[in-house]
Amino acid sequence: MKLLKSEVKVPFLDLKKQYSQIKPLIEKAVLEVLESQEFIMGSQVTSFENNLKEFLGVEYAITVSSGTDALLASLMALGVKEGDEVITTAFSFVATADSIVRLGAKPIFVDISYDDFNIDVTKIESLITKKTKVILPVHLFGQSVDMIKISEIAKKYNLKVVEDSAQAFGSRTLTNKFVGTIGDLGCFSFFPSKNLGGAGDGGLVVTNNSDLAEHIKLLRSHGAREKNNSEVIGGNFRLDAIQAAVINVKMKFVSEWNRLRVEKANIYNNLFREFSLNKYIKLPKLSKGHSFNQYVILTDRRDSLFQFLLEEKVSCKIYYPYILPEQKCFKYLMKREYPIATKISKEIISLPIYPEISFEQQYKVALSIKNFFDKK
Repeated sequence: MKLLKSEVKVPFLDLKKQYSQIKPLIEKAVLEVLESQEFIMGSQVTSFENNLKEFLGVEYAITVSSGTDALLASLMALGVKEGDEVITTAFSFVATADSIVRLGAKPIFVDISYDDFNIDVTKIESLITKKTKVILPVHLFGQSVDMIKISEIAKKYNLKVVEDSAQAFGSRTLTNKFVGTIGDLGCFSFFPSKNLGGAGDGGLVVTNNSDLAEHIKLLRSHGAREKNNSEVIGGNFRLDAIQAAVINVKMKFVSEWNRLRVEKANIYNNLFREFSLNKYIKLPKLSKGHSFNQYVILTDRRDSLFQFLLEEKVSCKIYYPYILPEQKCFKYLMKREYPIATKISKEIISLPIYPEISFEQQYKVALSIKNFFDKK
């Protein structure tokens, strides 16, 4: 068995390594913004949006201030209002659901699939009512939802679809289309920890509908086409030029970074099988199109394993310890059971995965988990 130095540390994410590889390009792009003094909208944002359109193969790409604001603006553009219902997953980051609530609408949570942690598409139709306006699937951890089935349901009931692709830039569906490009609107986040991340917050809305695109553009600038004359209530949803410049540089590398994430996921799976750990932990599916924003495993000894890994200098996270309906801000909603999401929330643990993680670091992770279960 390969020996490791005990001092090997494994950070959950190492953005410094990424930055060191593209530092001259990033600094040049940021300096151009500073020299232009064009900080809000402008040529950097336009260039970035054009490159996004070309990359994703969509008609319209509208950058916004965050992934959360991408969701909010999308729902606003679709006219979601008080009394409406939006069907979404019970297992995601809070922004998925709070964007619905902020408009006075009601999130209708659906349990998830045990295999991919995404919304269980077989349970959607039974929850559709006359108040249902939108289906909001989440491509969690970089793995695509079954968008064929989602699209069929939406068409059958004349519903709109907003894809929450915050964790899945560059992921593809089973039909090889980029996630976020199939529904009426697709939403992305450029938070620094994402596969394509900025130097702060940032987001994106994509669509092939010209009316929706124009509405999103209107909403992101306080609802105004001309200054000081707002047509509708909007918000300050604009992306800063510096963020556009930074992410525009990184976009040149994201396909290779995503390829490396899949490669690292394969290495984990192989190491865990080599150590016979698949009898103790459930490994993620290596589905076609997955981009592995997170590499997650399941174990009924999650909490003790989590603490053990931290002691071994292996950083890890829990996404998510609470399902959305259990969070305090949603306690007022009708109580239903979500057995799969609840079970997963008690067993899930995210391990370090990023393009720059070394084999030695991955081996340290796998060996640490083996040592934990060997002590059983």
